[in-house]
Amino acid sequence: MQTLQPPGWSAPIGYANGIAAAPGRIVFVAGQIGWDEEQKFHSAELVPQFEQALKNAVAVVAAAGGKPEHICRLTAFCTDKAAYLAARSALGPVWRGVMGRHYPAMSLVFVSALVDEGAMIEIEATAVIPD
Repeated sequence: MQTLQPPGWSAPIGYANGIAAAPGRIVFVAGQIGWDEEQKFHSAELVPQFEQALKNAVAVVAAAGGKPEHICRLTAFCTDKAAYLAARSALGPVWRGVMGRHYPAMSLVFVSALVDEGAMIEIEATAVIPD
């Protein structure tokens, strides 16, 4: 994978402006929320839900034979902007614990609600697993 950074642009913090991936197996990960494999929440707080949702997305990629660094694109949907902004300093270590220093192209969208009651964040991803 190649991180794309147009000349003269300021470096993004915590994401990539673009990713170019070599041919490989494309994996589309459905929106993952912060519950465990038995669909149970262990926290009503954003940071633990973010960590679990991210781990869930990585687990789906792993089921296809991929690793976190194969994730090219990630979109997060969050129900609480104030909670997200307040948690930003705590989210960095969580991110690095799951994804290392790999930062795909990302978007974050704030929404009024998610389908599953109690979910604060939902993460979907696209990965390209090299041939």
